[in-house]
Amino acid sequence: MRNLLILFFLFFFHWSFSQESERKNPRVGLVLSGGGAKGFAHIGVLKTLDSLGVRVDYVAGTSMGAVIGGLYAAGYSGKQLDSIISAANFDLLITDAVPRKSKTFYERKNAEKYALSLPFSNFKIHLPSSISRGQNVFNLLSKLTLNVSGVKDFSKLPVPFYCIATDMQTGQEVVLDHGNLAQAIAASSALPTLYQPVTLDNKLLMDGGIVNNYPIIGLESKDLDIIIGVDVQDGLLTINKLESVSNILIQISNFRVAEEMVGKSKLTDIYIKPKVSEYSIVSFKDGDEIIRKGQTAVSPHLEGLKTIAKAQNFTKTEASIPEIQKIKINDISISGLNKYTAAYVRGKLRFRTGETISFDDFSKGVNNLVATNNFDSFLYKFSPADQGYNFSAKVTEAKNTAFIKFGVHYDPLYKSAALLNLTKKQLIFKNDVVSLDFILGDNTRYNFDYYIDKGFYWSVGINSKYIGFDNFTNPAGLIDEGMYPEIDKIQMTFSEFTHQIFAETLIKKDLALKIGVELKDLKITTNDNVFLSVFDTTEYRIEDGEFYSLFGSLKIDTIDNKFFPTSGFLFEGNFKFYFASSDFRDDFNELTTFKSQISKAFKIADKLSMNVSTEGGFKVGSSDTKILHFGLGGYGSNYFNNYSTFYGYDYFSLNGNSFVKIASTLDYEFINNHHFNFSANFANIGDDIFLNSKWFESPSYGGYSVGYGLETIFGPIELKYNWSGGSNESGFYVNVGYWF
Repeated sequence: MRNLLILFFLFFFHWSFSQESERKNPRVGLVLSGGGAKGFAHIGVLKTLDSLGVRVDYVAGTSMGAVIGGLYAAGYSGKQLDSIISAANFDLLITDAVPRKSKTFYERKNAEKYALSLPFSNFKIHLPSSISRGQNVFNLLSKLTLNVSGVKDFSKLPVPFYCIATDMQTGQEVVLDHGNLAQAIAASSALPTLYQPVTLDNKLLMDGGIVNNYPIIGLESKDLDIIIGVDVQDGLLTINKLESVSNILIQISNFRVAEEMVGKSKLTDIYIKPKVSEYSIVSFKDGDEIIRKGQTAVSPHLEGLKTIAKAQNFTKTEASIPEIQKIKINDISISGLNKYTAAYVRGKLRFRTGETISFDDFSKGVNNLVATNNFDSFLYKFSPADQGYNFSAKVTEAKNTAFIKFGVHYDPLYKSAALLNLTKKQLIFKNDVVSLDFILGDNTRYNFDYYIDKGFYWSVGINSKYIGFDNFTNPAGLIDEGMYPEIDKIQMTFSEFTHQIFAETLIKKDLALKIGVELKDLKITTNDNVFLSVFDTTEYRIEDGEFYSLFGSLKIDTIDNKFFPTSGFLFEGNFKFYFASSDFRDDFNELTTFKSQISKAFKIADKLSMNVSTEGGFKVGSSDTKILHFGLGGYGSNYFNNYSTFYGYDYFSLNGNSFVKIASTLDYEFINNHHFNFSANFANIGDDIFLNSKWFESPSYGGYSVGYGLETIFGPIELKYNWSGGSNESGFYVNVGYWF
């Protein structure tokens, strides 16, 4: 009898629900839980709801649920969200990678030198609050929500919306239902340790999943008839999986969530639980699969959803959200500044009041500012006004102005090396930076920089560096082999101090002009027994003197990647006028050297690119100081004086007072960050080759290289096999880490 009553009750409830739904045109609420990349399943659910014709009247989300739900509320369909996710580069979004082109020359040098940078104050090393600022994610959210940037009350969005964040000071839940939509979504999805907290209304906010990862409670007051919930949270692990510390910690953190979900799931009329436990919160590369999991999870609920759609009599149409190409900036306001001026920020952003710019140029401007690392956060918003937008930004200036940086490296020339750097910004002026490198290893070195950055005005700087080799094989040309045929290659001690004072200006962002004065203190000696037996001495000085020069350089650099370029152009031309010397031989004459390099990188296919370059140099003057001549050989990115890379020949094995060289590299990135490449180079080098037309003859020297390269956080790791075209020389080059 009891079972009959239950069956009758269920039948009556279903009949009543169907009748009421059809009569009332039921209002539907949607809850989207947090879960990182697993939240892509929400898109699969939304695509199905759209295809069935289910109208969502209110959406609530946390973390990734706030991202997907917020964009859905802004008017995007499930299908459009699928396209957005498919086009996104999550490696760039998550790591906050700033394009090389957005960095100044000084910032590029730093980014291509140090593997790790940590804040340093009060003689203590501090860990950063997060891996990423979340700036790239925020930039994308701002672009996608520009169509609703004038909506301050989220209940007035195309689909009413709210999301949840956590107040990091009190640990309390914060409901975000007004303000700027992009900022609210960014705060709700600021995953601890991955993204830094977001400051809104004087509150430090982080991921809402910390306190409420399934925000259904607030929907009860929104006059809704039916609540659909999508839950991508992890459940409790089974006992056989509790064998590691990490899994035990995850289990402990999930106890509260599991207990809360018992009650919350009962408040959900249609509870959808996609099977995504095999994925992690950072499985962004599995986006397509996770979206399909969301679609599959809806299947058991299709009949009920069709009933709702029939009662609503609604057809979801894709919103005609125009893709923003250009924006007119009517007004600019910057707040939060203390050390820096609004003019400095505007100068980095590179757009002005009344100007119409592309959104790509706007993003480049933001990247220019972020690349300085002078600001911990840069939150902004657009407000529609007069057929354009008012732009307002709130910045948080970086509290840390001192850093300790590290690097590691190995190559056949410098051998193994460990780099320790101390950097201090704002030492004397607001726009200065001082940096000191200590390089320990097989060959001890240092590099000191002091730089006052004036942007497009004349900046000034001081540089001092030391390079030393205890066991340095004789570069060709330093010893006259015709005069001393019994001497082939000898071991030498090489010591070079270089000190510069210079001024530099940016003619354009990628075009820099530099002039200065230099003192080079150079000493080369040998104790090689073979050499000493010839000269009957205990130590022979090959070179010992101070060289004074004026120098200048012009550089254009739009290359996208220094080590594995796929696009861009590079020109670098420089001269040095050596006007005085304390050379111990007392035979110095004035000498001027000119050297230039041009290279162009371009893509041939999606993963296939080529870099073509030419390089040349010559001297004017009668000085025979051979160490100041040009040398070719070996492979590397940190040569000194006038030496350059040349495959197929050993380091510095080719020498002359003039040279010309052409080279090309074909690079195939067969897997992300994994490269296979082939290189060829040809050159003429000797004395006065531009005077006797030898530079125009067939190349006297040629070499080739085939290798593998890997991009890592420590810098490139490369293994190359090279051989010469005109001799039997061949061998391997190994490079590990950034060059310094």
